[in-house]
Amino acid sequence: MSEEYVHVIRKPHVTEKTLMLMEENNVLVFIVERNATKSQIKKAVESMLGVKVSKVNTLITPRGEKKAYVKLAPEYSAVDIASRMGIL
Repeated sequence: MSEEYVHVIRKPHVTEKTLMLMEENNVLVFIVERNATKSQIKKAVESMLGVKVSKVNTLITPRGEKKAYVKLAPEYSAVDIASRMGIL
């Protein structure tokens, strides 16, 4: 993984809602650096997890954190990736 993307993703975000998104929409949710762009987040997730990302949506939470909703390509399972990461 290139040095440029090492600090983009802070941590996975796990709640009941994100678990539902994993199962139903093939989406993983991460807390990321506030100044990270969608393309940086996409490249970081792809290189870190070895998956193909089809879409990234971001938002700033009321706490001031940036949250990234990362939709995986259909050939990858968000639930499998999450269990591989130790979330499930």
